[in-house]
Amino acid sequence: MNLQETCIDSELVYEGKLLHVRRDHVRLPDGGTSVREYVNHPGAVAVLPLLDNGSLIMERQHRYPLHRDFFEIPAGKIDPGEDILETGKRELLEETGYAAGEWVHLVTTYPCIGYGNERIEYFLARGLELQQANPDEGEHLEVFELPFAKALEWVRMGRIDDSKTIIGLLWLDKHLSGWKI
Repeated sequence: MNLQETCIDSELVYEGKLLHVRRDHVRLPDGGTSVREYVNHPGAVAVLPLLDNGSLIMERQHRYPLHRDFFEIPAGKIDPGEDILETGKRELLEETGYAAGEWVHLVTTYPCIGYGNERIEYFLARGLELQQANPDEGEHLEVFELPFAKALEWVRMGRIDDSKTIIGLLWLDKHLSGWKI
């Protein structure tokens, strides 16, 4: 069965610094037409920085849309033309001050398929060495160590409720238990 929708025309509704909203008229598989509105996102990389002692480097960051602080793994958007591994290295260093000697790609996810094209690339980072953090202008966060087992407990308790962080932690748990991706 063909489920493909074909774009008839596309209109830019909003162009922001990070996000762009589009409205497309599409031809449906049955020949009818419909409208699809969606957010164009450049994609992101999320990093699970694991110290030799089994703790993760985590962040507490205020997220304005929900007007509260969240516990998260380091992450950031992919710059135009930037390799995803380079994004991970840049974001880890900028936000936490750590550089990593070992990188393992864990998974790619699409968190908002109903209204956006964002993808998140997840990396495990090991062999961490503390250098100098250099957060983006206007980026304020608290960096801290959290034992991996405690991070999983915080997920169960609902204390970690950011979906990107939950997905990353669960994939890391599977990876560390020997589950082959």
